[in-house]
Amino acid sequence: MSLVLGLVPARGGSKGLPGKNIKPLHGKPLLAYAAEAARASGVVDKVVLSTDDEGIADVGRASGLEVPFLRPAWLAQDDTAMLPVITHAVDTLAREGWVADIIVLLQPTSPLRTGAHIRRSVELLQQTGADSVVSVLELPRHLSPDYVMRLEEARLVPFLPEGQRVTRRQDARQAYVRDGTVYTFWRRTLVEKGSLYGDDCRPMVVAAAESLTIDSPDDWAEAERRMRGDS
Repeated sequence: MSLVLGLVPARGGSKGLPGKNIKPLHGKPLLAYAAEAARASGVVDKVVLSTDDEGIADVGRASGLEVPFLRPAWLAQDDTAMLPVITHAVDTLAREGWVADIIVLLQPTSPLRTGAHIRRSVELLQQTGADSVVSVLELPRHLSPDYVMRLEEARLVPFLPEGQRVTRRQDARQAYVRDGTVYTFWRRTLVEKGSLYGDDCRPMVVAAAESLTIDSPDDWAEAERRMRGDS
């Protein structure tokens, strides 16, 4: 049976929305939503918070997250990539005797995530044998790269060369964007491929009404609106 790690990355020093990871959203710290979803999934064996900040660690513990280590400062910079943060957490736990088979990355900035999203991603990973499963949103056809334009020396030209043949939105190919709800992958993908995605990444399509990423004050206001159930 595969051991599943839920990993919640939450560094201090956020610039876009200071303190967002522990800021109360609809009465609860933002990172508490990730903890609750992991517990509700029924498939996550351990939920760990990776942070460099003692204050965030305290809130994480109060929210039911394990904090077996503090992330070193060099892994908590503005330009720190997510891959080394994940590797550090997985390797640290392994040295302590807990070796994950599957990792589910749960960024606190997706508070609409549910246990069902997590469970579905893990099941899809196991059923397909893929390297990874990533949640995505289906883009409206008018936002397909086949249909959108770019500027070239002040002139509008198709974003892709093949877009020259597309004259109607419905003829554009369907496109998808990663939405941040879940990134689920095998530990072996991380170790052998040096990647979250590997060579075989499968999509888990999430409905737009179930997806939200908080990066700005406007996003926060939208999250509050949805949590209240405003139409």
